[in-house]
Amino acid sequence: MANLKAIRKRIGSVKNTQKITRAMKMVAAARLAKAQIAITELRPYALKTLDVLSSVASRAGDEDVHPLLARRDQKKVMLVVLTSDRGLAGAFNANVCKAAFVRWKELEAEGAHVSFSVIGRKGRDFLRRRGADIKRDFTGVFENLSVDRAGEIGRFIVGEYTAGGLRRIEAEERARLGLPPEEPEAAEGDEHAELTTIEANLDAVYLIYAEFKSAMTQNVVVEPLLPISPLEGDDEEEDAGAVDFIYEPTKRALLDRLLPMYVEIEVYRALLESVASEHGARMTAMEAATKNAADMIDRLTLVYNRARQAAITKELMEIIGGAEALKG
Repeated sequence: MANLKAIRKRIGSVKNTQKITRAMKMVAAARLAKAQIAITELRPYALKTLDVLSSVASRAGDEDVHPLLARRDQKKVMLVVLTSDRGLAGAFNANVCKAAFVRWKELEAEGAHVSFSVIGRKGRDFLRRRGADIKRDFTGVFENLSVDRAGEIGRFIVGEYTAGGLRRIEAEERARLGLPPEEPEAAEGDEHAELTTIEANLDAVYLIYAEFKSAMTQNVVVEPLLPISPLEGDDEEEDAGAVDFIYEPTKRALLDRLLPMYVEIEVYRALLESVASEHGARMTAMEAATKNAADMIDRLTLVYNRARQAAITKELMEIIGGAEALKG
């Protein structure tokens, strides 16, 4: 009977677990629907921003390459890894961490120094255990994800990439708002002196995240973020529309605003992709867990019925044996 009691307890425990996994699946499905809507609404805006950026950058001229567009040998690289703060999402975090680790070792084999910025506790813990150079980790981002939060991360990435090269832009913004400057302006006679002469802190930045395809499929993407690569259009279309515009105040000032904004948009898009992928992976994992729990309940119920039947049969045999002994 002790064995039967243990089986009954195990069945009850699995049923309670099944209720939890079913509830988690429903919550993940509801959040996934919201995340899909957010991605669908953002993608046209991101594509149009890149289109405008490409148009302006193609007319900027090779003699004045913006620091966020200039290409260099990749000696110092930062990987921005997007994972979740919570588990129970199948192989979602493991796949992203594995891709980051593989890219890390590939870059080191090429002679590059690799640093990390990590979004999510799972990625942070994974990289810390392996002795990675983590410049900054962002936790709690997905609890209250917003454009402002993504902008904060994007500005940090741009600041790390340019080694403070956007200080002139910040000084102009403070002047526009009527605030006193924090530090001296660039040298007179060269309005772009600080951005063009300052030594870059990084040579490249990569985003590593799970791109959402469907609730069943999430592809891990290693995507170059900086330097920015404008779209390359068709030559005939460029010739047909090779009409320049009047820029106020200058093309360079427009790029100074547009390029960091594009980085922030790309970070926000990657965050939304990661959120949708996490919810899709969790929904799939919880659905599988619910089915497994149902199978386990069926197996345990069968074992319980067999054990109970065996116990009853044994008791009947003992009663029959005792009755036969009394007759004899």
